[in-house]
Amino acid sequence: MRRKDREVTDDGTIDEIIRSAHCLRLGLVDNGIAYIVPMSFGFENREGKRIFYFHSAKEGRKLALLRSCARVSFELDTKYCLQTAQTACGYTAKFQSVMGTGKAFFILSAEEKKQALTLLMRHYSDKEDLPFSAEALEKVTVFRLEAEEISCKWHR
Repeated sequence: MRRKDREVTDDGTIDEIIRSAHCLRLGLVDNGIAYIVPMSFGFENREGKRIFYFHSAKEGRKLALLRSCARVSFELDTKYCLQTAQTACGYTAKFQSVMGTGKAFFILSAEEKKQALTLLMRHYSDKEDLPFSAEALEKVTVFRLEAEEISCKWHR
């Protein structure tokens, strides 16, 4: 990271920034061209390994790309605040961001899908005990992203 004064290395702070974000942008490659998808997500830090969970329809471009190459990148940001100035070059923005790379894995079992979707619901609501019907679980594709590399920046 070029700006070491903005780098965040504390694991607790990184996880807090991740939990405060509302959208994760998933980066894939389609015939050599970047393809970025904004996604809702669930998150857990399991014994130092950061894992993100997603739900999707049963087919589409994103899933086809994940099936052909499980290597992905991601970005999320939060607390964006534009700082104005008297000159154009004086403008800046304050924010927190996390970027990284990892590998995606499809979740097939109903029990694992429930756990992943529960984490997703926990991220966006205070509800952890919502039921999931067998029919709904069958209709949804669920996958996880296991982060391998991660960097975090906080422009205060």
